[in-house]
Amino acid sequence: MTTHLRIGQAAELLRVSPDTVRRLIDSGHIKTGRSAGGQRQIDGVALARYMAALPRPDPPAAASESARNRFTGIITRVIKDGVAAQVEMQAGPHRIVSLITRESADELGLKPGVVAVASVKATNVGIELPRS
Repeated sequence: MTTHLRIGQAAELLRVSPDTVRRLIDSGHIKTGRSAGGQRQIDGVALARYMAALPRPDPPAAASESARNRFTGIITRVIKDGVAAQVEMQAGPHRIVSLITRESADELGLKPGVVAVASVKATNVGIELPRS
């Protein structure tokens, strides 16, 4: 079953205005069909292909981000399988292990001896008072 999206839904996914989506449709970048009621509909698979082909901006330089929870170190080991990579690095006295996609490890050129920066973020931190 093919997913059909309204222009507003495509705009949300692309993070642009509905007018921009209309211009992309008019210029032939995004293909549409018509619903039984005559409204333009965007094929979800075609939109996914369009989005995957968009150029990706360069990530910001590491130095421009907050220094908190960032550790510069050297890669000591990389273990890759078909999908994932386990990357180990030594940052001063700290051994850091990260699980990332193999694609990311390959794109970054991660291998032993490469200097890298680990960015540590917690999604959930709890704080308690010690028992008195």
